[in-house]
Amino acid sequence: MSTLAHPTMTAARPADGAASGPGELDRFSYADRPTPPVPRWEGVDSDLVRVGRKTTSSRGRGLHGQLVQQLGQMIVSGDLGADRPLVPEEIGQRFEVSRTVVRESLRVLEAKGLVSARPNVGTRVRPVADWNLLDPDIIEWRAFGPQRDEQRRELFELRWAIEPLAARLAAGHGREDVQQRLVELTEIMAHATAQADQVTFTRADAELHALVLQMAGNRMLEHLSGIVSCALQVSGGPATSCERPSESSVSLHIRLVDALGTGDGTAGEAATRALLTVHPEIEPSVPAPREH
Repeated sequence: MSTLAHPTMTAARPADGAASGPGELDRFSYADRPTPPVPRWEGVDSDLVRVGRKTTSSRGRGLHGQLVQQLGQMIVSGDLGADRPLVPEEIGQRFEVSRTVVRESLRVLEAKGLVSARPNVGTRVRPVADWNLLDPDIIEWRAFGPQRDEQRRELFELRWAIEPLAARLAAGHGREDVQQRLVELTEIMAHATAQADQVTFTRADAELHALVLQMAGNRMLEHLSGIVSCALQVSGGPATSCERPSESSVSLHIRLVDALGTGDGTAGEAATRALLTVHPEIEPSVPAPREH
């Protein structure tokens, strides 16, 4: 029985339009496979905002990147369950790619904690507890898969835990060019609000909050900034972005930026908490203890 066969795998379709047989993956040139769109910020992408994103993402790398995406999505969605063996030869045959592409793709997935390769055992899917859940690719795969609601809740709770503190630490510590960029971002958000442009608003929102984390003077928070920025762009929604474009949201962002510029950490923290609690579609707004 095929180790990759799974009846719920429906993302791809055969080139000739014929349906795949039960329990089989579709077979056609991998380059023709449809891939989900990846939102990108079209504005100024500063060196600061790129911190933490370059070394973990598998996007834009041809067949290798596409195979990582396909296998990663299958693992995260549960199509390939824990301890499932992955046979390189079969993967190459199924997806019509070379052994080199398969080998490099599995190495990337291993670095993300999704699979493990051991002598005399082979490559197997690892349980969720072993995954690097802060990896931008895994965040994206979860955000577009069956775990989307859980991913958004967890991201919101992470933001609630770290961003108010980051705002307090960042107050008065930003370079002049970074502070100017924050001001520019609030202007972009104001314009997007006037145009009812959710995409631009969310992208500017993501960059602004990433910059605040990087200004905090804490290297661990700085590392999380790229992850949060990426996550906000791929899994945006009321549980992750601050709010739909509105004058009240823009005003709170301006309050935050002003507090950072004047060195008022208390005001910066308060503005951040206000931003994170403005979620009319989420009840309760503030994370509460959950029963286990």
